[in-house]
Amino acid sequence: MPIRRLAPLGLIAAMLLPASAMAQTKWNLPAAYPADNPHTVNLNAFAKDVADASKGELAITVHSGASLFKAPDIKRAVQTGQAQAGEVLLSLHENEDPIFGIDVVPFLATSFPQAHKLYQASRPAIERKLGQQGLMLLFAVPWAPQGIYARKDIDKVEDLKGLKWRAYNVGTARIGELAGAQSVTVQAAELPQALATGVVNALMTSGATGYDSKIWESLDHFYDTQAWVPKNVVFVNKAAFEALPKPTQEVVLKAAAAAEQRGWKLWEEKSQWYLEQLAAKGMKVAPPSPQLKDGLAKIGEQLTADWVKKAGPNGEAVIAAYKKM
Repeated sequence: MPIRRLAPLGLIAAMLLPASAMAQTKWNLPAAYPADNPHTVNLNAFAKDVADASKGELAITVHSGASLFKAPDIKRAVQTGQAQAGEVLLSLHENEDPIFGIDVVPFLATSFPQAHKLYQASRPAIERKLGQQGLMLLFAVPWAPQGIYARKDIDKVEDLKGLKWRAYNVGTARIGELAGAQSVTVQAAELPQALATGVVNALMTSGATGYDSKIWESLDHFYDTQAWVPKNVVFVNKAAFEALPKPTQEVVLKAAAAAEQRGWKLWEEKSQWYLEQLAAKGMKVAPPSPQLKDGLAKIGEQLTADWVKKAGPNGEAVIAAYKKM
C-alpha cells in the first residue's frame, strides 16, 4: 500500500491564497518633497487609486522627503530599475535636454492656464525624450508660480547683486548670474539647513517650498513675481510598466489621468493659501515693483533667447505650437 506524503503546510497555504495575492507586484516611487506637500498627497492618492482599482495586484509605495533617493538621483534610479517609478522636478534635468527646462523659461507662462497650454504643447516632445531613456511619462502637476525670497527689500534687479542666491536648475543659476548674485546649488530637502546656516540668503521658488522650509525663520520678504510655473513629472520605468498585465496597465493610466487633473486643481486652490500663511508668519508679501518687474522681464527675454538657441528646431516648434493655443 503506497505511503501518502502530506504536502508541506507552506504549499497548502499558498494554494489557498487568492491568485491576486500571489501575483502582487510592488513598486517603489521615490519623491523629493515632505509627506504633507500637495505633490506627495497627490502621489499617495494615486497609489491608493491604483491599489483599489487593481484589487491589490499592484502596490505602489511612495517614499517622500528624498528618503529613498535624493532629488537629482531619482530619475537615474528609475531608468536603471532601482525604483519602478518616480517623481521629479522636470527642470532638474535640463542639462540632458532643453525640453526638460521649457516650463522654467521666465515669463513664458505666468499663470496656471498658460502653464497648462505650455504643457500640452511640450508633452509630446517630453514623452519622446523620456521614451528614449527607457521611461514613460504618467502625469505632470504644477507648482505655484515662483517668487523671490530675501532678507531685505528688493526693489530692482540690482538689489540682488552679491547675494547668495539658491539655484536648483539651469534657469535659476542663470538668473543669479545675470543679476550679479552668487549662485549656490541647493535642492529642496537641503534648503532649511542652507537657510539656517547662511549658505543662501535669497532665492526664487514657490510659496509652497517656502512654507515647507519654514523660510520665515531665516528670510522675511517675498515678492510674488510669478516668474514661471514649474512642474513635477511622474514617470515609470518602461520595462516595469510593460511587464504588467494589460488590465493593470489600464488601471495605472486611468489613475494617472485622474491624478493629473486633481493635482492641477489642488495647486490652483492651494497657491494663494501658501501666500497667506507666509504673511501670517510675519513675512512681507508683496507684488514686485515696476522697476523689478521690468528688470526681470529683460532677464526673461535673454533666457528665452538662450533656451530657443539651445533647443533648436524642436524647441522652436514647441514655442510656436504654444503661442497658437
